[in-house]
Amino acid sequence: MADFDADLFVIGGGSGGVRAARIAAGHGARVVIAEEYRYGGTCVIRGCVPKKLFVYASHVHQEIRDAKGFGWSIPEASFDWPTLIAAKDKEIARLEGIYAGNVAKSGAVVHRARAVFEDPHTVRLSTGEKLRAKHILIATGGAPNHGKEIPGIEHVISSNEVFDLKELPKRIVIQGGGYIALEFACIFANLGSDVTVIYRGDNILRGFDEEVRAHVRTEMEREGINILTGCTVAKVEKLGDEYVTHLSNGSSVASDKVMFAIGRHPAVANLGLEKAGVAMNPDNGGIAVDDYCRTSVPHIYAIGDVTHRINLTPVAIREGHAVADNLFGGKDVRVDYSNIPTAVFSQPEVGAVGLTEQQARALCPAVDIYRTDFRPIKATISGSQVRTLMKLV
Repeated sequence: MADFDADLFVIGGGSGGVRAARIAAGHGARVVIAEEYRYGGTCVIRGCVPKKLFVYASHVHQEIRDAKGFGWSIPEASFDWPTLIAAKDKEIARLEGIYAGNVAKSGAVVHRARAVFEDPHTVRLSTGEKLRAKHILIATGGAPNHGKEIPGIEHVISSNEVFDLKELPKRIVIQGGGYIALEFACIFANLGSDVTVIYRGDNILRGFDEEVRAHVRTEMEREGINILTGCTVAKVEKLGDEYVTHLSNGSSVASDKVMFAIGRHPAVANLGLEKAGVAMNPDNGGIAVDDYCRTSVPHIYAIGDVTHRINLTPVAIREGHAVADNLFGGKDVRVDYSNIPTAVFSQPEVGAVGLTEQQARALCPAVDIYRTDFRPIKATISGSQVRTLMKLV
């Protein structure tokens, strides 16, 4: 082992990379981890956590609106965007410190630097230091993808920049029909923005049950969100202090901000993968891995969004744990990807697990469907027209 500076070198300090480092160190391995930005990764720094804080803030509008039916008289309320941003920043900084601190406490050597491959066993840090590792784990996550280049793309923001806007936009156009687009559409609408959603498909939430898709769209439109399907953004034009978004159907929408949430791509640029001999998956653009998260190079592994398989934080965490157990814990673990629950923090929220009705009917000769659609008890007094859908396949 004298030829190696570490038993495991982890590139990326997000949820998956940190879990792998901590578990491997707990098994007695010599672990080094490097993160070029902030520990915590997409979920903690610019994803799930700050997004959920924004969701909570937006819920207050609904609570105030519903309060009168329960006997509360609340004076006219006002919302201050900079206060929310400052509170979010403070909490994210606290969580980042916990992530970096916990991995250091586990015994891993922690670097705040970019790491790239020099060869299959060697990584070079942006500090100039070079390290050789017996095993290397790639956990660099993903990044927003704006899709094809269009005129005015430089005016578009992503889910990265949205958390640091200086002021709440009075009007915002959001292109996309998945988790991120719909969650931010509901956040901004409930904070007082005029929201238009643009989606190329025939309905939002592709991949979810058809009834769930229809239900969420109905409820979002009931809240005043304008959803335009069957079209895309063709051009974004800046006119003075506003933007004009030109659509493929010939119409246009004026707004103060334009946000794209049309997907994410694996963060593999300039990692030196070609020097290491790591192959990509031509079907999804992520790093190709087997059932044990091994790449085409047997001692190099990849987990989480960088593989572009199932881009969920708990999946990355489970994969990182499994890799560490297999390498240093004497175990033989394969991650089970069946029946992974997922949630969309739109308003209404969506929770789903298992097959959709359409998938079940394609697989099974007989399918029983149990469903109910009702006004929740809170709405009967508040006066809200919101409805709940529950469905069992």
